[in-house]
Amino acid sequence: MFSATGAPRCTVLVLTLGGTIAMTRATAAPGVTPTLTGSDLVGAVPGLQGIAEITVEDFRQLPGASLTTGDIVSLVERIKRAEREGFDGVVVTQGTDTLEETSYLADLYYRGTVPVVFTGAMRNAASAGADGPANLLAAVRIAASSEARDAGVLVVLGDEIHAARHVRKTHTTSLEAFGSPNTGPMGRMAGGSARFHWLPKPIAPLPLPADALPQVEIVTASLGSSGVLLNGLEVEVSGLVVAAFGVGHVPESWCSRLEALAAAMPVVLASRIGAGPVLTSTYGFAGSESDLLARGLIAAGTLDPYKARLLLSALLAAGTPRAEIAKAFLDRS
Repeated sequence: MFSATGAPRCTVLVLTLGGTIAMTRATAAPGVTPTLTGSDLVGAVPGLQGIAEITVEDFRQLPGASLTTGDIVSLVERIKRAEREGFDGVVVTQGTDTLEETSYLADLYYRGTVPVVFTGAMRNAASAGADGPANLLAAVRIAASSEARDAGVLVVLGDEIHAARHVRKTHTTSLEAFGSPNTGPMGRMAGGSARFHWLPKPIAPLPLPADALPQVEIVTASLGSSGVLLNGLEVEVSGLVVAAFGVGHVPESWCSRLEALAAAMPVVLASRIGAGPVLTSTYGFAGSESDLLARGLIAAGTLDPYKARLLLSALLAAGTPRAEIAKAFLDRS
């Protein structure tokens, strides 16, 4: 398709996964559920077709909490095919419950030139002041912009542009629910255009798995916890992430069990705080970060436990040797 000036129009593929942005109240349902199609979402945004030629596909229709890693692997395969088909950008709409994780997993596997932008909504389509249309409009504008090429997977909500590798959901209901605590946003929408302040360094993608991702779980340290949830994990999971206190500390009673687990499988030490790095050599007491690393745990750097879990699972699926797993966390945090 060509514009009025004769130049080819930008083409953007919108892939919908469901979520609050697609939710309305059905007659018999007690609350809202994902019922809107991609065509419904696009049709509710004035001026969208003036930005790009839009193609819509209903990829899934699920709440964000019900998406799986397998869904996202399939999504990345579709994104890669979209690049081969000649689309200039891809927008993914989904629920915000898992958006920080799905976008990050996609970023681990996709490193093309085509902009990929995830977005969603904090208010459902039937709410006064629903934010879905504005977020979708901003996402399409960014996906259609040349500045977003080679920038990795992006997340846009509330006119802020975030790198998938840094973004977190920081509030349950606020329209300003997403932030990047360690870096701040990459940029913002202003006057209908994307303004980028910085771009993330390129990181080589991991190979897409042929089978389901290995099971990796998170155990969170809390005051007075006995560590009973650590028992027997060596036969239940392929890897473990510890969401530790502060800069990487756990109760002293956890130490021997974590050391035994680290001998059986990769155990990654992350912080439950959500911002800032795990340290490596500042504290020296039993259960401190230096003690745990000496017992064989792997430092997560600045990755939060949720992203650390996905990275470890993806590395295990790729058959990454133990020594290279530690380096991968260093390089990707």
